[in-house]
Amino acid sequence: MTRRLRHGALATLVALAVVAGCGSPSPSALPGLTSAPAATGGSAAPSPGPSGAASSSAAPTSAPATATCSQANPQASFSPRPIGPDDPNAALLATIEGAVESIRGITATRAVPRYTLDQAGLCAFLRESLARDNPPAQVAATEALYKQLDLMPAGDSLEATYLDLLTSQVVGFYDQRSKSMYVVASSGAMGPAEEITYAHEFDHALQDQRFGLQAVVGDAKDQGDRTLARTALVEGDATLAMSLWAQRSLTPSQLLQIAGATDPASQAALNAAPAILRETLLWPYTQGLSYVLSAYQTSASFVGVDALWQHPPDTTEQLLHPDQLASREPAVTVTLPMGLARRLGAGWSVAMEDTLGELRLNILMRTGDPGAGSDPAAGWGGDRVALVEGPNGARAAVVDTVWDGAKAAGSAFDQLDQLAVRLNGEGRHAAVLAPSPQRVVLLSADSAGTLSAVANALGLAG
Repeated sequence: MTRRLRHGALATLVALAVVAGCGSPSPSALPGLTSAPAATGGSAAPSPGPSGAASSSAAPTSAPATATCSQANPQASFSPRPIGPDDPNAALLATIEGAVESIRGITATRAVPRYTLDQAGLCAFLRESLARDNPPAQVAATEALYKQLDLMPAGDSLEATYLDLLTSQVVGFYDQRSKSMYVVASSGAMGPAEEITYAHEFDHALQDQRFGLQAVVGDAKDQGDRTLARTALVEGDATLAMSLWAQRSLTPSQLLQIAGATDPASQAALNAAPAILRETLLWPYTQGLSYVLSAYQTSASFVGVDALWQHPPDTTEQLLHPDQLASREPAVTVTLPMGLARRLGAGWSVAMEDTLGELRLNILMRTGDPGAGSDPAAGWGGDRVALVEGPNGARAAVVDTVWDGAKAAGSAFDQLDQLAVRLNGEGRHAAVLAPSPQRVVLLSADSAGTLSAVANALGLAG
């Protein structure tokens, strides 16, 4: 599932770019968007990084403050209302669909059902999809991992935080499970924000029909970095198509209405979210647009973008470093020892595993040192992160990383050591080890005994 989100920063940049480019069919003003300081995106899967994503839009100035899931009726049901041919918005939506098909160069092979729903219905949908797609044990393990690494406050709920963040931001979405479009509106009227949202999300429907979103992005719960990289392709494509549609279809006053609209509740929810959620929510739009725009400009059409879908990126490193994208530099495979739980003893288990990737390691390193810069994980080669749990609440996070050379590994050691100092100062038991010149391992445990046991099981003691 993808979602269209409300957020003023990206909408403002889109509006300014489109106003500057009015009268031209080409996105000559769009490159300014590639350095946007903020955008929005989202996912239904609370793995160590979102596996699906969305994009961003401001709500109309007349829109009420958005209620979050924690404020909504938990008994509300998902009861969308079909948008039939007699609906006042049907003709407008059909016009947007036709324009997006023309811009994107893809004609829908089948009709896409349309629905509207209110905020309570949106919240119900998000709750249902979260529960369906993410086993409670996976959500609990991810939350425990975040907390063990200081990526979210100890007293917060990952599920509640994530749902509140999404319900505060979502304006509309395409659901790839039902192959349907949904517009979130309390009044039923559509303004510029809903229109630009619909253009973005209808591009997702076209992508799904042409390329198969699930086939490209995948649904593996332990390949978060690959999922995030491929989500950037999905969202960059839709953001570019949306921007071109807005440039050609909205008036300057409509663009200014979008750019000037604010929703303090939505912005507050975004600001309050932990960086591991907020930044991975935003990144597919900013980085994805840069990635897709380059291919669009090279071919002067979406033909170049279509080629990206044949060989989608596999790591966030490839998108952060164009030279590594050009060479298709693969990640080094990092694996935990076979039978790690058995080595630890009775009652132990590996609750979850994933690959963080360069983007999320950047976030982790900045947690230990906010002044670490924009890419402290440069030189990343590969990694594996895991949460292990044992008797009597024993718990430890393992972040096993490999780097391109000894210099990059040394820098990573220093950054992760700062995080370990912070973790120890907050009552956890953390250590950073360098078993080889290019390997760095961070351990964070609930006790000194757990830390020693996990280090022994990994073959790192001594």
